[in-house]
Amino acid sequence: MKKIGKSIVAIGAVALAIGAAVLLSGEKEDFRAKYEGVDLTAEVQGIGRSNTYDQYLREYEQVAPGKEAISLDMASFTGDGVMEEEGLYTVETGTVSFSFTTETDGMYFIQLDYFPVDSRGVDMERSLYINGSIPFDGADSLKFNRLWTDGGEVRKDNQGNDIRPTQVERFERQQVYCRDDMGYISSPYQFYIPAGENVLSLEALNEPMYLKGILLQPVQSFDTYAEYSAKNPDVKMSEEAETWLQKVQGEAAVTRSSPSLYARYDRSSPITEPYSITNTILNVIGGDAWNAAGQWIEWEVEVPEDGYYNISLKTRQAYQRGSLSCRMLYVDGKVPFEEVTNLAFAYNTDWQLMTLGDKEGNPYRFYMTAGKHTIRLEATLGEMGPILSRMEASIYRLNQIYRKILVLTGVNPDRYRDYNIKGHYPEVLTGMEMEYKRLYQLVDDTVAITGQKSDRIAVAQTLAIQLEQFVEYNEKITQSFSNFKDNITSLGTAMQSMSETKLDIDYIIVSGEKAKLPEVSENFFAKTLHEIRSCFASYTVDYNALGNKYEAENGKEDEVLEVWITTGRDQSTLLKTMVDDTFVPNSGIPVNVKLVDGGALLSAVVVGNGPDVVLSVGNGSPVNYAMRGAAEDLTQFPDYEEVLKSFYPSAYLPMEFNGGLYGLPETLSFSLLFYRTDVLEELGLTPPQTWDELIAMLPTIQGHNMSVGVPFPSITSNDISVFSSMISQRGGSIYDEDGKRTLIDSEEGIAAFEIYTALFNDYSLPMDFDFISRFRSGEMPIGLAGYTAYNSLVVSAPEIRGLWDFTLFPGTLREMPDGTVKIDHTALAGGACCMMIATDDQAIKEKGWEFMKWWVSEETQVRFGREIESILGASARYSTANVDALEKLAWSSAQLRVLKEQMANTVGFPEVAGGYSTTRHITNAVRKVINEKKDPRETLIKYTRTINEEITLKRQEFDLPID
Repeated sequence: MKKIGKSIVAIGAVALAIGAAVLLSGEKEDFRAKYEGVDLTAEVQGIGRSNTYDQYLREYEQVAPGKEAISLDMASFTGDGVMEEEGLYTVETGTVSFSFTTETDGMYFIQLDYFPVDSRGVDMERSLYINGSIPFDGADSLKFNRLWTDGGEVRKDNQGNDIRPTQVERFERQQVYCRDDMGYISSPYQFYIPAGENVLSLEALNEPMYLKGILLQPVQSFDTYAEYSAKNPDVKMSEEAETWLQKVQGEAAVTRSSPSLYARYDRSSPITEPYSITNTILNVIGGDAWNAAGQWIEWEVEVPEDGYYNISLKTRQAYQRGSLSCRMLYVDGKVPFEEVTNLAFAYNTDWQLMTLGDKEGNPYRFYMTAGKHTIRLEATLGEMGPILSRMEASIYRLNQIYRKILVLTGVNPDRYRDYNIKGHYPEVLTGMEMEYKRLYQLVDDTVAITGQKSDRIAVAQTLAIQLEQFVEYNEKITQSFSNFKDNITSLGTAMQSMSETKLDIDYIIVSGEKAKLPEVSENFFAKTLHEIRSCFASYTVDYNALGNKYEAENGKEDEVLEVWITTGRDQSTLLKTMVDDTFVPNSGIPVNVKLVDGGALLSAVVVGNGPDVVLSVGNGSPVNYAMRGAAEDLTQFPDYEEVLKSFYPSAYLPMEFNGGLYGLPETLSFSLLFYRTDVLEELGLTPPQTWDELIAMLPTIQGHNMSVGVPFPSITSNDISVFSSMISQRGGSIYDEDGKRTLIDSEEGIAAFEIYTALFNDYSLPMDFDFISRFRSGEMPIGLAGYTAYNSLVVSAPEIRGLWDFTLFPGTLREMPDGTVKIDHTALAGGACCMMIATDDQAIKEKGWEFMKWWVSEETQVRFGREIESILGASARYSTANVDALEKLAWSSAQLRVLKEQMANTVGFPEVAGGYSTTRHITNAVRKVINEKKDPRETLIKYTRTINEEITLKRQEFDLPID
C-alpha cells in the first residue's frame, strides 16, 4: 500500500513538473477545451465572497443608465458636518447624508468635488451608503488622493550632486469619481439608484475634507477617436506651429498623486537626458515607485496656437519581462477618447520613443487651444485588471477550500487514510472543479494579452493541474495538502507581482504634425563608451558620499560633527538631505553623515575612529557602551528632561543606567493582536481582550484545525516579549530597582511563566510558524505580532484587504490600588535609538546634543517618517517613538486610536550588566518545560539562580555594587 501511495505522489509531482515546463517553454497551446461552455460566473454554495462588485453589476445589468445628472445640495446635509465658506467640512469620524429624488431607476457614476484639509498628509477615505447600506465591497473604502509637488528648486551639494526637493502638498480643488482603489476596474464604479426618494451617505474613515459638491452622472462611455475628431473644429495651422516642438523633461513634472513619485536619477544609459557619469543628476521620473494603479504624474506644456498636436513619450519598461505596463492619458484633466485609456508599454531594456497613435502607426491628433495645458499619465492595469480581479477572487475561494479541508484533516493529514472528503464536503470538490477551469482560463487570457507565457502565470497553471488531479483522484488531496497551500501562497505572490506596473519617463514631447522628432537609439559604440567611462569613474568618484561634505579647517576637528547611521542607503540619503537643508542652516553646525554596517561601530570606537553620534542602534547598546565608558551621559545637559517629555518612559528605560541616560529613542515597536474578521465571524467569535478570553476560544479555533500565533523563543531571536508582558500585567518586573538581580522567580513571574508555557504544553499552540503566510490563508485567524506586521500585510496580502484588523495586546484582569479591577494591556516595547560616543571635547558634546535633540524632535520625526514612506512605500511606515509625531503619520483614525492606547501601555526592558543571560536562560527554561515537561516553578527558580550569578559576576567586572 505504501509503495502505491509513493507512486501516486511521484506521478503527481512529474505531472506538475511537466505542466510547468510546458508552460515556460512558450508553446502556443491553450486550454479552451477544459472550460468552454461552462458558466464560470456560477457560484458554489458556501465558497466565495459575497457582495462583490461583479455580483452587483450582474444583478443590475438590465438597468439602463440614468436619464440626467443629479447635483446634490451640500447645504441640505444632515449629520456630522459644518457648512463653511470653503464648502461642507466633514470630520474624519462622522457621517453626512443627502436626500434626493429620481424619476426612474438608473445606473450612475458618483463624482466628489472636494478640497483637502491640512492634516496627516494621507489620502482621504470614505464609505458610501445608498439608502442605508453599502452597495458592494469596495464602496466601503473609497480613497481620494491629495496633490503633491516639489517644495522648491533642485539644489546641488558641494560635490555637484542634485538634491531632491522635499515633496509638499498642493491644496487645490479636485473632481474625482468613486473608483476601485486596487485598479482592477479602470472605469468609475457604477451605482444603482432606484426611482423615488433616496439618501446618499458618506462615512468618514480617515482624514477630514471639504465637500464642494456631489454629482450623480448617468453611466456613459468615452468617445472613440473618430467621435472625438468629429467634435473638434477643422483648424488651419501656421507652418511654424506645424513644425513646433516642446520637450518637457520627466523630472519637471508639476503635480503628482503621491509624494513617492519624485524625480530620480539614472546613470545606466548614455542617452538619458540630462546625462552624467560622475554626478547624481535627477533625470527621470517614475520607476519602482510608479507601480500601483491609480498613481498619476502631470506635466505642463504651452502650445503656440489653436490646432492639432502629437504627443510622444520617451519611456523604458525594463522591470517585468513578459508583462505590459499600462497608462491612461489625460489632457487638461479629461480623457480625450477611448483609445488612450490603455496605452501599453512592453518590456525593453532600452529607451523607446513612442508617438501615441493607432495600431497602424498613424499618430493621434490632439486638439489644443493656444496657451498652457496639462498632460497626465495615470498608471492602470489595462486589460490585466479584470484578470487580476478574477485571480484575487480565486485565491480567496481557494483559501476557503483549504480551510474547509483543514477542519476535516488537520494541517498534516494521514496520507493513507480515506477522509471521504467528497461525502463530507461535496461543495469542496465542486469548487475545485470550477476553480481549475477558471485558472486555465486565466492562463489563456493572460497569454492572449502579453503574447507569451511568463513564470508568474506558471503558478496558476501548476495550481490548475493540481486541482484537476484532486477532482479526478480525491486521495491526492491529503497526499499533497501542504503543497496545495504553498501553491495558493505562491499564486498570491505572483498576483502581487503581476499587479505592479512600473515605467520610467525620460521626457515628453508635444509637437506639430510636421515636427522632426529626436533620434532615440543606443548603438554599440555609445554603450561601450558609457561602460568604459563608468569603469574609470568608479575609481575616482565616491558614489557613497552623502550630500555636502565638510572638511575641518586648520586641524580643528571639533568644527565638524561626524554622524553614523546603520540602517540603509535610502534612509541615510534622506537624513543627509534633511541635515543639509534644515539642521545645518538653523544651527550653523556642519555635519557629515556616513552609512556604515552596524558591526563596524564597536571596532571603530575601540581604536578611536568612531563617530561623534551614532543613529539607529539597538536600544540596549547605550548601556553596554556606557558600562565600558564609551557613551556620554545625557543627564549632563540641563534640558534633557524637557526632551524626554516627547516619549513614554518605556521608550528610554533601556537607555538608563546607574542614574544616567545614555541614549534617546528613535523608534518604538510593540506587539498587537491581529485578527481575521471574516474567519472569526464564521466561527461566531469576537477578538479577545484578555488571555482568559483567548484561551476560552481555543477549543473553537482548534476544533476547526486552525491555530493561534503566539511568539515562541527561537534559536535566533530569544523572543521573550510575551512572557515579559505577562509579568508586567501582574504588577511584576524583570529586575529589582538597582538591576542587581532578576525577579522572574517572584509570584508574578512564576504565574506568568506557568500560563505562558501552558499555551504550548496544554493548549498545543504552534512553536514554529510563518505568521504572515498562515494569516493570509486564514489558518491562523488570530496572532500576536509587532505592529509593523501591518506594513507587510498591506503590501503582500491584497486578497484579504478589508477582512482583517488589529487591536490591543491581550491583557490580564488586575486589581488596582484603589480597589477597582481593570484589564492591564501592558506589552513589552523595543526599538532603536541614538547615542553620543564618549569624548573629552566639550564643543563636540554640545554640538552632538543639539543634533540629537533635533533628530528626535516631533517635526524631524514626522518629516522623516513621511518621506521614507514616500520613498519606499507603505511597507516602510516609520514606527517613531515620539508620541506627538506618531499622530501625524499615515495611520487611519481607528488604527491611530489603538496604537496610541497600546503605546501608553508599554514597558521597556531594562538593560543591566549581564542582561544577555536573562533572555538566554528564560529561553532555556521555556524550552526545558515544553520539551522535557519539567515543572515550571522549579525550572524557573533554577534558571533564576543562574541568571543572578551571571549578573553578579558582570557587576563585579565593572566595579558595580552587588547584593
